[in-house]
Amino acid sequence: MRKLVPLLALALLSTPLAAQESERPEGWKVRFDRASANPDNHKFVTMEPGWHVTTGPAGIMWNADRMARGQFRIESETHLFPTNGRNREGFGVLFGGQNLPDDSQSYTYFLIRNDGSFLVKRRIGTRTPTVVGWTQHSAIVRNTGEGTAKNILAVEAGTDEVAFYINGEKVTSVPRGDVQLDGVVGLRVNHGIDLHVSSLSVTHKTG
Repeated sequence: MRKLVPLLALALLSTPLAAQESERPEGWKVRFDRASANPDNHKFVTMEPGWHVTTGPAGIMWNADRMARGQFRIESETHLFPTNGRNREGFGVLFGGQNLPDDSQSYTYFLIRNDGSFLVKRRIGTRTPTVVGWTQHSAIVRNTGEGTAKNILAVEAGTDEVAFYINGEKVTSVPRGDVQLDGVVGLRVNHGIDLHVSSLSVTHKTG
């Protein structure tokens, strides 16, 4: 669970800096928490399988074609590189995204961080109300300073509740009305993180 597959690790080590600084993945947008953030300090590139993110400023990344509505499951596999002691910076998924480029932006986000805790929160314009505060959980795989730490985050929106999973273990659930669900699905990555996101999928439930 703790180490990235060898071929991907080799690709990351051998990719020229110029390639890492190339254009962002086609169709994806980036918004930083602070308008004054320097985009040159934020790297977000396609790197099969998935994408590689190195921050810099905290922000969100999304492709407007990736949507979830009604009853659905979102799943993302991440590989965290050594944090150099920055263990209190979160990363994970966002969903229910609306008006993301505008001042009226809103979404829900589910994050973990390398101190072994998770968070569920919302953004509504400039406000960020907490749904579930930072909570320690043994399901989170931490990076101990070698290789990468693999974690799979999932969100399941049912008829009455929304359940949150880390590496297949349900860590919390909330009523549907407590979070914003319908809208764009994407990524949220805070400051100073080196992260590979190998997948981000949306599956809608039928029947």
